[in-house]
Amino acid sequence: MPLRTYNASTVGRKRDTLHVEEKEPSEVLAESTSLRDGEDSVAESDYLKRLGERVRETRARRGMTRKLLTRDSGVSERYLAQLETGQGNISILLLRQIANALNTPLEALVLAGPEPLVDLVHTTEFLRRLPAAELAEARRLLVQHFGGVDQEARRGRIALIGLRGAGKSTLGAMLADRVEVPFLELDRLIEQESGVSLSAIFDLYGQSGFRRLERRCLDQVIERYPRFVLATGGSLVSEPATFERLLTMCFTVWLRATPEDHMQRVIAQGDMRPMADNRESMSDLKRILEVREPLYRKADITIDTSGSTAEESLGKILARAITSN
Repeated sequence: MPLRTYNASTVGRKRDTLHVEEKEPSEVLAESTSLRDGEDSVAESDYLKRLGERVRETRARRGMTRKLLTRDSGVSERYLAQLETGQGNISILLLRQIANALNTPLEALVLAGPEPLVDLVHTTEFLRRLPAAELAEARRLLVQHFGGVDQEARRGRIALIGLRGAGKSTLGAMLADRVEVPFLELDRLIEQESGVSLSAIFDLYGQSGFRRLERRCLDQVIERYPRFVLATGGSLVSEPATFERLLTMCFTVWLRATPEDHMQRVIAQGDMRPMADNRESMSDLKRILEVREPLYRKADITIDTSGSTAEESLGKILARAITSN
């Protein structure tokens, strides 16, 4: 079967613009960036102090003296003293030795925030023991009983996920026209909110700045639109808190395609970036799809778009989304 390509420019679409409080682009980006320069130093110092306090408190709970921890971890008592007073910039390998000696997970020591509540720690340990199928059911029950989610409203918010070239823009516009709701593209809303292009956001403020804008725009969409079709960025699923918000509040659809189709569709739209100065582009694409697939599978439904026209894929979405809703 010949490869079918999706061209968003040929599809009639219903788009909405998310209106936000008027601010200068520099003001918006400044609010979305991490602390810089001198403030960075203060943040790092505060983090080292919290790390030291957490090691000291964990040692106290275990009833271990510093000398005993030195013996069990192989880290000198002097170094431990520096660490616990917030003066030691410890390597990850030495910190792992300390965590092993304290019989505590490494991640429990390196938390950026305050010490988690005891009930949260115990609940996490309980969930950790569950097999995969039961864990998924436990999450469903938690969302159902404690998520405060209006399931009827959730069904009116359709979010498309998947790699670039899956057809999210094309199919999203077609779907929105068919069900008569606004069509929104999260990446475009992020650009509107910041006043600059996505590439400029990444260049100037890095991954963390982009992720904060992404979460802010998603929250604004959910708050301001009772019904919509939303095309998300391909990497949104790699941000746990944002993806959980999407899964909880929206009916999610994974538009799945083969790596070859992803690549060809992007190139057919005139975007040669996937191939630019990268002989391993296809291998990279396959690797990205492989590691993200377990995340994409969290969607409510999966639609395979490979070997199908846009109209055929739209029919699949309508048949399954309407049935599921």
